[in-house]
Amino acid sequence: MQKAIYTTVGIDELLSHVQALKGVGARFVQMHAERNVDDGTYRLVYTFINVRAAQEQIAQDGSYAIENLVVEGIDQYQEIPSISSYYPAVFPFENEAHDLFGLAITDMQIDFKGFFYQVSTAEPMSVITPEVKAAREKAMKVRAAAEAKARKAAAEKAAAAAAAGEGAAGAGDAANAVAAQPAAATGSDAQHDDAAAKAALKAAEMEAKLAAMDPEKAAKVRAALAAKAARDKQKKEA
Repeated sequence: MQKAIYTTVGIDELLSHVQALKGVGARFVQMHAERNVDDGTYRLVYTFINVRAAQEQIAQDGSYAIENLVVEGIDQYQEIPSISSYYPAVFPFENEAHDLFGLAITDMQIDFKGFFYQVSTAEPMSVITPEVKAAREKAMKVRAAAEAKARKAAAEKAAAAAAAGEGAAGAGDAANAVAAQPAAATGSDAQHDDAAAKAALKAAEMEAKLAAMDPEKAAKVRAALAAKAARDKQKKEA
């Protein structure tokens, strides 16, 4: 049985982790980029396997592990160091991330300078439809409003505590406790708005995918989604 291990690392920690994997004999498997539809940031996933350790583990219990290094929250113009000095086989994956997502990967040993793929639209995986853009902006506004509401609630609670004679220290503790809570927990209305914004974003993403499909296939997918929505509604009402 295969097990997947995911380790989140910062950009500045990436090379040291890769060097450690190289040191124990791990082999590079693949790398891929993803775009976070909620905030537009990017994620890189690097996959490795220690073949010797895997063979020993398989002999013991039939299982083995693949290791994944995950770099999250990447801005499109943030520089990402190439791991090709340790694993030259990464070059097609890094060039792909650059050409399709527009990610700024530096010091690639084999760099196609943006011509690894011949594409009609530059950085096509970074392009979003107007509907997705609008939904994303709405989600960001809802999140900002929820955070502002949390800060206001913290300030009001701290002021009330101070007025009640609990002292500045007690007021500070109250403010910190409230500020530490997730913004979504500040009220059911904020939770509802955030959920609605995420649902709108998801719907816009799906509509963009359907628009690119064959019309007949898209109709079948829409019918399946409608049937699922009806079933979910019946379950909630039951």
